[in-house]
Amino acid sequence: MKGIILAGGSGSRLYPITLAVSKQLLPVYDKPMIYYPLSVLMLAGIKEILFITTPNDQDAFKKLLGDGSNLGCEFHYAVQEEPNGLAEAFIIGEEFIGSDRVALALGDNIFHGNGLGSLLRSKVGIEGASIFAYPVKDPERYGVVEFDENNMAINIEEKPEKPKSKYAVPGLYFYDNRVVEYAKKVKPSARGEKEITSINDMYLKDGNLEVGVMTRGMSWFDTGTVESLDDATEFIRVLQNRQSEMIGCIEEVAFLHKFITKSEIKSAIKKYGKSKYGEYLQTILEEYER
Repeated sequence: MKGIILAGGSGSRLYPITLAVSKQLLPVYDKPMIYYPLSVLMLAGIKEILFITTPNDQDAFKKLLGDGSNLGCEFHYAVQEEPNGLAEAFIIGEEFIGSDRVALALGDNIFHGNGLGSLLRSKVGIEGASIFAYPVKDPERYGVVEFDENNMAINIEEKPEKPKSKYAVPGLYFYDNRVVEYAKKVKPSARGEKEITSINDMYLKDGNLEVGVMTRGMSWFDTGTVESLDDATEFIRVLQNRQSEMIGCIEEVAFLHKFITKSEIKSAIKKYGKSKYGEYLQTILEEYER
């Protein structure tokens, strides 16, 4: 399975913060926002990843992330000229996807929880599509899943005025190769975007959509507003300062999953210097050498 991280858009809900910088490059506590969805795809074992950015922001992403070789990965870059919707990611990435399965992560979504890695890895061989549902107070902001009395998904609506459930669809999706052809069939919605909900609905009608409800042990943040960005930052800060583990440390994920060796960790420690991030990687190396 390959991965796509969609990191486009203008971030207008965060103006003036995002007037001169991509939303996905903003800090969420001690890391750029993009580190978090990247670490999620890496947790799933995905090493070949396409970053879709705006034309103006691509050079900054390349400067930050490079070609991925320092993480044992292979990074590619593409441009979304206008924010035409999430489904367009599969059309832009058609050549990159080739004949493989693909996972899509939104660059402004953050996930954390016990068992997250094993849950993600269980999706990489998917036949059909697999998405998640997460209970929220404001489902009208998201794609919303409706379930029947047997907890089977029966309907998905994009940002409904009157949601039929409290379950929103987070920005993490797993698909087989049919997604490319399905994406080409999507017509723009009333708000002028090619909605990913339309793709999910195609899989649902074909009987090939799996919807997993995220448990209480899972946390999800969509950092598209100032309030949610602040909430995510506080969540990461509190957890990291109370525990000994760092959330979204891409070098640690690469090392623990054997994408890289000790020599790459040492290079990363030198790169990050005396920052807390560099110090944390030093502790990872020391624990390994004990």
